[in-house]
Amino acid sequence: MILSRISGFSLAALLLAATAVGPIAHAEDAHEHSISLIGTPKYPADFKHFDYVNPDAPKGGRVRMAAVGGFDSLNPVLYKGDSAAGLGLIYESLTASSLDEDSAAYGQIAEWISHPDDYSSVTFKLREGAKWHDGKPITVEDVIYSLEINKKANPQLGLYYKNVKSAEKTGDREVTFTFDTKDNRELPFIIGQLTILPKHWWTGKDAKGNQRDPLKTTMEPPLGSGPYKIKKVVPGRSITYERVEDYWGKDLPINTGQYNYDTIRFDYYRDPTVAFEAFKAGSLDYHNESSSKNWATAYDFEAVEKGWVKRQEVPVANAAPMQSFAFNIRRPKFQDVRVRRAFALAFDFEWSNKNLFFGQYKRVGSYFENTELAAPKKLPEGRELEILNEVKDEVPPEVFTEVHENPTTEGKGGLRANLREAMKLLNEAGWKVKNGALTNEKTGEKMQVEFLLVNPLFERVVQPYMRNLEKLGIKSSERLVDSAQYTRRLQRFNYDIIVTSFAQSRSPGNEQRYYWGSEAADREGSENLIGIKDPAIDKLIDKVIYAKDREELVAATHALDRVLLWNDFVVPHWYSPVVRIAYWNRYGQPKTLPELSPGFVQVWWYDKEKAAKLPGGAK
Repeated sequence: MILSRISGFSLAALLLAATAVGPIAHAEDAHEHSISLIGTPKYPADFKHFDYVNPDAPKGGRVRMAAVGGFDSLNPVLYKGDSAAGLGLIYESLTASSLDEDSAAYGQIAEWISHPDDYSSVTFKLREGAKWHDGKPITVEDVIYSLEINKKANPQLGLYYKNVKSAEKTGDREVTFTFDTKDNRELPFIIGQLTILPKHWWTGKDAKGNQRDPLKTTMEPPLGSGPYKIKKVVPGRSITYERVEDYWGKDLPINTGQYNYDTIRFDYYRDPTVAFEAFKAGSLDYHNESSSKNWATAYDFEAVEKGWVKRQEVPVANAAPMQSFAFNIRRPKFQDVRVRRAFALAFDFEWSNKNLFFGQYKRVGSYFENTELAAPKKLPEGRELEILNEVKDEVPPEVFTEVHENPTTEGKGGLRANLREAMKLLNEAGWKVKNGALTNEKTGEKMQVEFLLVNPLFERVVQPYMRNLEKLGIKSSERLVDSAQYTRRLQRFNYDIIVTSFAQSRSPGNEQRYYWGSEAADREGSENLIGIKDPAIDKLIDKVIYAKDREELVAATHALDRVLLWNDFVVPHWYSPVVRIAYWNRYGQPKTLPELSPGFVQVWWYDKEKAAKLPGGAK
C-alpha cells in the first residue's frame, strides 16, 4: 500500500502503485537499501536520483489545485471525518516508492531494511538525522507508537496490519516488527509504508492546554517531518502547504528533483463543474479532467486558443481500477445473484460510451484490468483450476463452465434481448411485475433502489440506466449529497447502490482482505463496501496473500477474479488508458514522465520565464 502524499490517505487512491509478492533471495542478516518483491529493484544502492526527475529542477513558485466538497479534520490517519487534501505532503514513511516501478520501495526514514527468509519479521534502521519539523529526532518510539495509532484510528489499517504481532526496539535506532504468521511476503513491504507520527506531539497538549487525541478529528495543524508543512488553513475552504527549506531529507536520492513548488494550495469547491470554471478563469493552475464530455467539448475558451492553457494526455501503466455501480448486499433485495445479474443486463455501456463519452472509454472486464492478473478469457486450467477445485462447492458453477463476459448491446437483440433475459432472472428469483411494479412474491416488497452520488457528473450516466430499470418494473431514484454526508453514509453502509472504484496493484496482497474479506464486512468504515461475507472468497484471498512465487500469485489472483466476477457484486463501468490533464502554461516537466502517474506535484516545477508570458505575468 502506497501512502500518497498528494491526496492524503484514501485507501482506494493509495493502492494505485502498491506491490506485494514475488521471489527474491534475502539473507537473514542482509541490510538492504530497498525492498523488492518482484525481482531486483530498478535502482541500486548508489543511485543518485529517479530516472524520471530533473535533478536540476528549480525550486520556487506556487500551484493551486481543486478539491471537491469540504474538510473538517487535519488528522492524517483517522477514518472519521473528512480529512483535508494533501496531508501526505507533511508526513513520511519508513520507505518510499518510485513512480516508475510498482515492485519496490526505497529507504526513506529507514536507512536499511532486513528480514529473514521466512518473512516472520522485518527490521528497520532509522536514519541518523531524520527529524520532525520542530527539530526533534524521529525515534523508534515514534515508529512503535505509529503502528498502535494507525491500527486503532483506522479499521482498514487495523485489518491490513492484523498479522503484526509486536513492534520493539532491538538496537540503536533499530525497530523490529514480528508477525504471527510466516511466508506472507507482503508484510515487510507494507510495514515500510506505515505513516510515522510524532509521539511527543500527539501525546502532548495544544496551545490552549487541551490534551491531543489521535483518535479524534482536529483542526490544529499537526507536526510532520516531510518536505512540506501546513502554512494556512481556511476551514472547509482551502489549505496551503509551504516547502520546508531545511527539510532533513532534501538531499536523499529519493527526493532529488522532487517537491519543487514553494507553496501548494488546495481550494475546495462544491462540485467539479464549479472547479472547472475556476480553472478556466485562472483561479486554479492545474485540472485533472475526469469528464470525457468536457475533454471533447469544453476546452474551446480563449486561454486554450492562445496557448495559455495546455492540454495533455498522459499514458499510465497502472492496473485499471474496477469502477462500477456497487451493490450493498447487506440489503436483502441484493442478496440473490440473479437479481444483481439482472441489473447488469440493464446497463447499456455501448450506448453510454457512444452518446455520453464520445467513445473515449474501454469496458472494465476484470477486477485486475490491464494486467496479467485478470482472469484469462478461457476456462480455468492448470494451477488456477487446482485452486478453484478446493472451493468448487462454494462458488458459482459458471466459474468452471463459462467465461465471464460483460453483457453487451452490440449484435442481435441489443438492449431489448438483455432486458428479456433480465426479467427471466428476476422471475426465477421470485420477483414478478404486479401493477407495473416489480414485486417480491413472498414478501410483497416492491423493488426500489437509490443511487447515492457525490459527483453530479454521474447524474447523466445514472438517468438513462434508471430508465432501463423502469422497463423491468424497478423504481429507482438518485440522491446527490455533499462529500461529508457521502462519507458518513459509506462508513455506516447506508446505501443501496454507489459509484465506486476498487484500485489494484500489479501484485495484490493483504488489501484484498478489506476489499472482500468477511472480517471487514461489518467493520464501520471498511473498504468492503459491498458487504461480502463468503468463506470461499476468504480462502482465495489467503491463496493470494500466501502465494510462494509470482506464478502462484498470478494463478490465485485469476481464481479470485473469476469468482468475484461470477458473483456479480458490481455492474462494471469503464476505464481510460490515459490521464487527462490541463494546466496554465507556467510549469516545466521532465523530458520523460513516470510510468505510473503524471507526477505533477512530485516532479514538475514552476517556470518563471513561461509564467512571465501569461496575462498578469509571473504572479
